[in-house]
Amino acid sequence: MASPLWTPDQARIEAATLTRFTTALATRTGTTYPDYAALHAWSVTHRGEFWSAVWDFCEVIGEKGNRDVMDGKRMPGAQFFPEARINFAENLLRRDDDGLAILAVEETGAERRLTWRELRTEVAGCAAAFRAAGVESGDRVAGFMANVPEAVIAALAAASIGAVWSSCSPDFGVQGVIDRFGQIEPKVLVAVAGYHYGGKYHDCLPKLREIAERLPTLRKTFIVGHPPGTSGPLDPWSANPGLWTPDPWTRLAFNHPLYVLYSSGTTGVPKCIVHGHGGTLLQHLKEHQLHADVRAGDRVFYFTTCGWMMWNWVVSALASGATIVLYDGSPMYPDGHRLFNLAQAHGVTLFGTSAKFIDAVHKAGLRPKETHDLRSVRTIASTGSPLSPESFDFVYDGIKADVHLASISGGTDIVSCFVGGVPTLPVWRGEIQGPGLGMAVDTWDADGETVAPGAGQGELVCTAPFPSMPIGFWNDPEGAKYHATYFDRFPGAWCHGDWAERTDHGGFMIHGRSDATLNPRGVRIGTAEIYRQVEQLPDVLESLAVGQQWDGDERIVLFVRLRDGLVLDDEVRKTIVRQIRSNTSPRHVPAKILQVPELPRTKSGKLVELAVRNVIHGQPVKNLEALANPDALRHFEAREELRS
Repeated sequence: MASPLWTPDQARIEAATLTRFTTALATRTGTTYPDYAALHAWSVTHRGEFWSAVWDFCEVIGEKGNRDVMDGKRMPGAQFFPEARINFAENLLRRDDDGLAILAVEETGAERRLTWRELRTEVAGCAAAFRAAGVESGDRVAGFMANVPEAVIAALAAASIGAVWSSCSPDFGVQGVIDRFGQIEPKVLVAVAGYHYGGKYHDCLPKLREIAERLPTLRKTFIVGHPPGTSGPLDPWSANPGLWTPDPWTRLAFNHPLYVLYSSGTTGVPKCIVHGHGGTLLQHLKEHQLHADVRAGDRVFYFTTCGWMMWNWVVSALASGATIVLYDGSPMYPDGHRLFNLAQAHGVTLFGTSAKFIDAVHKAGLRPKETHDLRSVRTIASTGSPLSPESFDFVYDGIKADVHLASISGGTDIVSCFVGGVPTLPVWRGEIQGPGLGMAVDTWDADGETVAPGAGQGELVCTAPFPSMPIGFWNDPEGAKYHATYFDRFPGAWCHGDWAERTDHGGFMIHGRSDATLNPRGVRIGTAEIYRQVEQLPDVLESLAVGQQWDGDERIVLFVRLRDGLVLDDEVRKTIVRQIRSNTSPRHVPAKILQVPELPRTKSGKLVELAVRNVIHGQPVKNLEALANPDALRHFEAREELRS
């Protein structure tokens, strides 16, 4: 019988914030919760009481009001804390001392530190500069920003006065930026002059000029930093000391807009997803403190850019009194030790990264467990794509044996997670530990019936409202696009678009996006099932599978990127087929296996199966600007091998 890869010892369970919360909740409600399953069940059947308890336990600053939830069963339509008054920035900047709030490291090795008092002062100055530029509550502030402290400062300054922050990373092309910011009509733009990546400096000023010209609503552009060899203030609002006067926080309705995030945009112009002050704060406090066990004084790191929701997630760790550790640059420059060097040097307690990074470290033959002192790391978090069972093994064998591995899954849509880590439970190979508290997560078949644990795969759904559901989409006043995106498939339930299964341990496995699910001979197959097998082979660096319409049916086509210098010959093909057939089923075996030099990805690193599917069928890809490497698609065009 299989054993868990890791089980928290009793001391760790007793010290976990989740344990303290459970004890406090039992006292509050007079109900006992013998295990996590019981606690979760109560949290979704008593949603208003649960989120009210989270508010109190996490010591949210603001006026809660007398009503916890209104229309609590409507989805969409439920309102949490309809009488509340709150400000996101006030909660993140609750500390005013000389402790460390932000530790920022650049690829060049440059480091910067901001205390809580310095951060509050910077935010106040930036907010005053925004006001001087005409920014008022409800206006949009856009950030074309690298992962540097000024991005955090500007986002919190906007939030402090009720403005709406929206950002993308500076590796976006001009059209990709316009596709996003052009829809929300920002009044102010905060932009970085340039950034270092892969050992090179990338000058953003030429792109910035064109972006500013194409955003007619802009009143002012603040440029952060300066090119190498030039001088000037790092941040544009520090040049005028007269602005450095803190103002009272503007407390707002619970659902006042805080962020606009964007869908990937690989099938058209990105959707503008609006998130509110209260829902974002409560959900992140719950995830940080109860699921990731983040505590005051911890150091929280996640490798991300300002164009990915994980940046917003990391920033919120300030609300728990933790230091956030920012890194701007390539995670593999000059080599794969870079992020582990950072974790060791700065005592990181939560080390967050992507499943692809863990796989790349493994494939590179690195063993941080033997080369680095990672004793400070209590939690390793992974997201972006499903973490393979082999990568679970590698974390414990090659990175750290005694660590909480929290594979998490959610999305930009909810700026948080549906399923994720539970620090008091064992970690089982290949499994996300459980549903998030307050999240009524299930898997459904095509008829909307529950797929029992161990009985197969289905659509990942959430059957009850939760606070971090989007307020709506920008420029969607009747909510038609919002409703069609999540609720048309199963009225009254959120259909997330992930193909998933529940496990006998109470956990989940994600098998990829359901809109990219393969369907040969009517059998639905998640692409992650194939990737897990193929990418165990040492010669295969990564793979991508799509369905090709063929002879009145669909056949699976697998594209592989091999180690440098290797050629896909019959022997390698046979090895791949053997690996898939023996570990899955004959239906999983691709009809065609083809070699490509690179695979296309979004800017947050996700494979774009649908774009490749369009290319091999001769259909247009609607939004190339959403891709980090759009030129990669040419390797899939007019392949002679796909004509027979």
